[in-house]
Amino acid sequence: MVYVIQTALELGFMYALVAMALYLSYRTLDIADLTTDSCFVLGAAVSVTVAATGHPFLAVVAAMLAGACAGFVTAFLQTRLGVPSILAGIVTNTGLYTVNLMVMGWSSNVSLLKQETMFTLLKATGIGGGWYKLLLAACITILAAIFLYWFLGTRLGLSIRATGDNADMVRASSVNPIMTITIGLCISNSLTALSGAVVGQYQKSADINGGSSIVVIGLACLIIGETVMGKRSVLKGVIASIVGSLIYRFIYAVILKTGIVPIECLKLVTAIVVALAIAAPTLKEWSAFQGRRMKASRKGGE
Repeated sequence: MVYVIQTALELGFMYALVAMALYLSYRTLDIADLTTDSCFVLGAAVSVTVAATGHPFLAVVAAMLAGACAGFVTAFLQTRLGVPSILAGIVTNTGLYTVNLMVMGWSSNVSLLKQETMFTLLKATGIGGGWYKLLLAACITILAAIFLYWFLGTRLGLSIRATGDNADMVRASSVNPIMTITIGLCISNSLTALSGAVVGQYQKSADINGGSSIVVIGLACLIIGETVMGKRSVLKGVIASIVGSLIYRFIYAVILKTGIVPIECLKLVTAIVVALAIAAPTLKEWSAFQGRRMKASRKGGE
């Protein structure tokens, strides 16, 4: 049972980076960025490939730079070529499939069987004992969360937040929304690639299909966290990304352990949860309207 909890915490912190990325793109910029799935694989592919040369820490930096490039392409399609945001993400996502294969040497998967990773290097120091993987994953995610919270409080970060609220107002304030969207998507996708990089070294492998449904899982984590923490401030939003990811991974672990829901149906359950969570405000408004309608009908009958 301890192993299950430990694994859930480790994966929860690593995948929380995706939820943070979606918080920046989906919640802050109000852009449905579908680059996420392939960008996650890109981060893992670059990380594993570079780590195989003996540079596991440089591999993470390279993965984040690759993710930022993917975000730049999506932003360029959207802001310069007039491609709708959803289609821009789909186009980049499709193109990255070939790029990922290229990074992995035209193989569908690569591995680090006997190579050093960040995790093995930390294990060799003895720091963290048997919880060294959790310690490293938590430190990386917490540092990323601190950076994101700090960044969104800067002048540029405030401009990015304002762009998501009203791009015309930002333009009238002599701030270029093209710049803010581009920077926001670059940072968002670098966080997604960071998640893939850490997971790749954690699993010592990268697979071309490893990012399947990552965007749905990330949204599920973000929405679960916002349900628990609320979304009235940036701090709560960033913390919600981590909390939601941890809760989701615990639920995932319980399902795997108990078999309450067949593992084959888990993605369907995740999709339903995300759909209901997103539709919650509309459903709540509809329910309140129906309540007022029934109350008015009873008064009319009397």
